Amino acid sequence: MSLREKYEVVIGLEVHAQLLTKTKAYSSDENIYGEAPNTKTSVISLGHPGTLPRSNKKVIEYAVKLGIAVGSNIRERNEYARKNYFYADLPKGYQITQDTTPICNGGTIQIKDDKGNNKQIAITRIHMEEDAGKSIHDLDPFNTLIDLNRAGVPLVEIVSDPDIRSSDEAYQYINEVRKLVRYLDICDGNMEEGSLRCDANISVMLKGASEFGTKVEVKNMNSTRNVKRAIEFEIDRQIALVEAGKEVSHETRSFNSANNSTISMRHKEEANDYRYFPEPDLQAVIVTQEYIEKVKNSLPPLPSELFQKFTTEFGLSDYDANILTDDKEIALYYNELCSSTKNYKSAANFVNGSVKSYLNEKAISIANFSINPKRLANLISIVDQGKVSNTVATSKVFPTMLACNDTADKIATDNNWTQESDSDALDHYIKLAIAKYPEKAKDYKEGKKGLIGLFMGEVMKLSKGQADPKLANQLLRTQLEK
Repeated sequence: MSLREKYEVVIGLEVHAQLLTKTKAYSSDENIYGEAPNTKTSVISLGHPGTLPRSNKKVIEYAVKLGIAVGSNIRERNEYARKNYFYADLPKGYQITQDTTPICNGGTIQIKDDKGNNKQIAITRIHMEEDAGKSIHDLDPFNTLIDLNRAGVPLVEIVSDPDIRSSDEAYQYINEVRKLVRYLDICDGNMEEGSLRCDANISVMLKGASEFGTKVEVKNMNSTRNVKRAIEFEIDRQIALVEAGKEVSHETRSFNSANNSTISMRHKEEANDYRYFPEPDLQAVIVTQEYIEKVKNSLPPLPSELFQKFTTEFGLSDYDANILTDDKEIALYYNELCSSTKNYKSAANFVNGSVKSYLNEKAISIANFSINPKRLANLISIVDQGKVSNTVATSKVFPTMLACNDTADKIATDNNWTQESDSDALDHYIKLAIAKYPEKAKDYKEGKKGLIGLFMGEVMKLSKGQADPKLANQLLRTQLEK
């Protein structure tokens, strides 16, 4: 048994998702990324005396959308709270959040465990809050720079139960959360821009133990890969401490991607009490069942629903369905494509192959793709009918379709790319091919069946690539075996 196998890892994740609202959570300041520092602020977001915040209705709508999507219970009476702490990029000296009345309780995110089985990760709570500003430490060698554009940007924080048991499960969980918020159009999910951030609470305990080990929180991970790397390092670090008879400190650590390690930021025992109390300047928000139903009816198809449809109704493999549902627009394009063709597997191959290759090459989204689903269905149809080979469809017809608005059928006919399916014409090519290699024809009859490739190559050459390969192969075998 390896050292790792002696221990069980316990992980809970806190994911912060910046919401795609036009304005900030409690002010009319514009919510936009990448503007000049400190240009998207106001006296309200800076907390000047005498200013009053106002709730952003879109923030509530987006939180309800997410709660419905993960199966949460949506709270009717939602109160705001002040979370008080001092930090240079927190201009008000407190953060407006939710404490005892999170808008969403419960729910699940489904992943695959390390054995490939479905596993439900329980959601503890989802609550609304505002972001702090940003401290920048790497532009000036002597000073920390502060950009308050992000101060007041709306967030939802998604807190999981400690149900995750490996770095792979954590990686999957974050990817599922990111996919979900993108499908819902409530967050762009760009971790490198900080619009999706994750803190991991990690502990280890001997297998069979009844109590969890001491929890360590790891922050500052700006990619799903870094979350996985940080967890892996932290598991090894904590196991090494336990094996050496030392205590694991209850602390907050930061991940350093340069050397793939975590470093101590502060011990939890030293952390200040946040002194939560009800936000006096904001009234409670009432979320009615009628409102919840209205939001529910506006939801787009969710990735889990589309995955289920693609694997059951369309008969795709889990692998194909996962690739298709990874991107909302791709999934919806494929779903529409399948209303015009019944060859679901071929449709998946075209989308995952030629279509995505072209999109990646041109660095464009499917929204800017010039071939609509009906035109692509026509291309699949002429392949199914045997009018063109799959090779001609992908190498000749498809590229031509990108440059014009004609149907695949017309393009193939106009360019004389259609396959020769006339038996008489094929028989003529086959007789010429056999006549060219009489000794090889004799060898074939004597058992060297691998020579079929030689004759097929000659038939395709004589027909200038237009012979129907399937039909030609059948007729060729019949002729050779006479």
